[in-house]
Amino acid sequence: MMNAALKHWREAATLILAAGHRLGADSLLPRTPPSVSLRSPSESSGEWAQPPLRSRFDYDVLLLKRSAKSGFMPNAYVFPGGVLDPSDFSGDWLDIFKPFSSCPNFGLRQTKQPVETRPAIFATDRLKLGSPIPGDVALRICALRETFEESGVLLVVPKAEVKSFKDDCPSKHYKEPPFSVNELSQWRALVNQNPTNFIRMCRELEVLPNIWALHEWANWITPVGIYGRRFDTAFFQCCLQEIPHTIQDEKEIVDFQWSTPSEILQCYQERQMWMAPPQFYELSRMCCLPRLNDLHSFAYKRAVEGCERWLPVALLENEQYISLLPGDKQYPQDTSGQMEADRTPDHELNNPEKQSALHRMTIKDSYTTALHVTIKPKYKHLLPVMEPASPQGTKSQL
Repeated sequence: MMNAALKHWREAATLILAAGHRLGADSLLPRTPPSVSLRSPSESSGEWAQPPLRSRFDYDVLLLKRSAKSGFMPNAYVFPGGVLDPSDFSGDWLDIFKPFSSCPNFGLRQTKQPVETRPAIFATDRLKLGSPIPGDVALRICALRETFEESGVLLVVPKAEVKSFKDDCPSKHYKEPPFSVNELSQWRALVNQNPTNFIRMCRELEVLPNIWALHEWANWITPVGIYGRRFDTAFFQCCLQEIPHTIQDEKEIVDFQWSTPSEILQCYQERQMWMAPPQFYELSRMCCLPRLNDLHSFAYKRAVEGCERWLPVALLENEQYISLLPGDKQYPQDTSGQMEADRTPDHELNNPEKQSALHRMTIKDSYTTALHVTIKPKYKHLLPVMEPASPQGTKSQL
């Protein structure tokens, strides 16, 4: 069950879904709606030119645009995901997974990080809360269910194929589910109506949610007083060889985008799309690995190390927010209560290069975000890609 000890946050799971494309080819681009231009017109010809940095990446990342009527981050582009539902912890999943519940990787691999230092969303003993389903399995089920609801991407495998999976690459041979578009549309509508229908769908179609393809990546917590609602969200990484069929639900999600991390960051900086700081940070990290095989290998191997809970602490200085992250010199030692950071003299906050331990984002407006990171990431994670320091600070490099 959900962790009742979290008084201020609702538990959620999200999926960073990367899928391969052919280098230099445009064959996959028609899957991406034209509402956000991924190219800029050539001054000489007036034609749309390929962005110079697209060739660095051989994969795209899925982002979904939230409705303007959404109660949380309206109009934002986000990774697919949502709030944990009691059905994600249902004992009915034991019947679905019964042939594999005794396998060593059903509960997924244990991390090297001690339980005492694990984020609560991963470390909580769900059995003591009345759930027969391990937390790491329920969180993955949630991410997969929400991805299907919001984008139509169904990441499942036939039961007959699960035993043939190799532990190192369960997603690399992903195939579109062998069901008609009409059949999947009907199931998707049912799951949107009631999350318990995700269990029913898996039972009747004789498929399993592909929990093995999702690798633990991050844990972000909504800061105090920024977005109204507050969530404790587990981020997972998944890599597919090809972009799957995608369609928005026209309700909560009104658009979708398959683009490279650099293209997304460029569109954000050009004010063509808005995203929250966690998306900005994670996409900047992914810029370190422009090849899909490298991203998959890194995510798989790093996942056993665990991750750190990140609760940004915001300071308002000179009409800009300074969002402090764990490890920053100014980040509060006491992580209880409202987590207010100590006030710092203006000249120190405005000259971050003078401080030795930096882990922060400066946000001047909704589309101007800069990263300042000088610390070593914990648990063998990636540093975000950044430009060299300048008098105005560092910015994410595309």
